[in-house]
Amino acid sequence: MKFYVWYHQPNMSQMSPQQWLQQNGANGTSLALPELLWYQRYTKVLDLTPGMAIHSKLAGTYLAKSKGRGMEFDEVRHYQNGDDVRTIDWRVTARTGKVHTKLFREEKERPVFILTDLGNSMRFGSNLLFKSVQAAHLAAVIAWHVKQRGDKLGGLVFSQQQHIELKPQSRSNGVLRYFHALTEVHQAQSGSRGLNLNEALSQIRRLVRPGSMLYILSDFNDFDDNGLRHIRAIRQHNEVSCCAITDPLDLMLPDNSQGLAAISDGQDTRYIELGSAVLKQRYAQQQQAWQQQLKHHTSQLGCKWLAVNAAEPVLSQLERKWYG
Repeated sequence: MKFYVWYHQPNMSQMSPQQWLQQNGANGTSLALPELLWYQRYTKVLDLTPGMAIHSKLAGTYLAKSKGRGMEFDEVRHYQNGDDVRTIDWRVTARTGKVHTKLFREEKERPVFILTDLGNSMRFGSNLLFKSVQAAHLAAVIAWHVKQRGDKLGGLVFSQQQHIELKPQSRSNGVLRYFHALTEVHQAQSGSRGLNLNEALSQIRRLVRPGSMLYILSDFNDFDDNGLRHIRAIRQHNEVSCCAITDPLDLMLPDNSQGLAAISDGQDTRYIELGSAVLKQRYAQQQQAWQQQLKHHTSQLGCKWLAVNAAEPVLSQLERKWYG
């Protein structure tokens, strides 16, 4: 099934990386507001339809499973003591001879939160974009779609140098505020308010309301059991999507790699031969196992999993995912 939209959409498969970067207004390493605004035309490459019941206490645009005093008619039943007389269905009452009342489906709000990792391990890219830039581009696609659906947007942008927490806001205010946080944290050179992924998950856990949707955008480089524990707690009352941002060199060493690479644990330094076929195979197996382990653990909790490569425009990958 192919997906078509009313606006002209460039055929990215026919573009070179340099052409795509030029059209997007990006250079692949730094992050600027125009390249995030560029994604406003592409709100239909995502589907954020709720996959679980909405339990928010705030009125909104989604139909909850609970019946209440919303605007969407649900069913008719016999009148009971305490029912609002204004909801009596006089036609059914006249036809049956017994008083019936109308029930309506309550409309609930579903805030969307984006947790974007711009940490040290994300400041790397071997082909098209830094992983941090790709994460920001994916966050932009999600943010514009959230605005288009009328949801509120909030979240947390973090690195080891700085973090910015954003409470949910609606319309363009929520989107633009998030974009400014992305560019500010990405440009931060030093600071004392930084977080790692596990600390960021702990903080977003306190921010997310029941009935929300959370997107986690990271390479999960420093993810551990504490982070998994926070996701488990968040997932009990919310939808969670884990978006793993990778670079080709995260998954395997290049075929033409030669020379020596130094690996240090802070005390001892070892040198490995990059041209070794055995090493390349072992590295690829280890990285693949790590990705599969991450996917397995998060999927067991009911999280959605999306792998995004920093070496290809994010729109091309999303289109294959949902509409290929």
